[in-house]
Amino acid sequence: MQFNILFEAPFAVQVHALGAMSAFALGSAQMVLPKGRRIHIIMGWSWVVLMVLVAGSAFFIRDINNGSFSPIHLFIPLTIFGLYGGLTALMRKDGKAHGKAMRGLFSGALVLAGLFAFLPGRLMWATVFGS
Repeated sequence: MQFNILFEAPFAVQVHALGAMSAFALGSAQMVLPKGRRIHIIMGWSWVVLMVLVAGSAFFIRDINNGSFSPIHLFIPLTIFGLYGGLTALMRKDGKAHGKAMRGLFSGALVLAGLFAFLPGRLMWATVFGS
């Protein structure tokens, strides 16, 4: 792994990548740990903050489309709406809908979008597999 490639990237890219990796690790733990306990709540709110950070930093990353938004930027509003849906389900005390929304958000905004980051020629590909 060549972390120097990541750490030489623009600041928004660094924040985005480190936030996404942290959210992926935390979200993976949330999937297997017991639900509803204090640790789940603390980790869950931390995950929400990380996802807002990831979506917010993505707004400033426009390298792949000559300074404009690209189709992958559609994950920004999808992430925000997904968080809203998961949190409103939580406030309604609908644990089933909350879990479904958060698992969907994890799968779409982290796993699916993350796959795009690991395409050959992209920064994360170069970081993990070399240029």
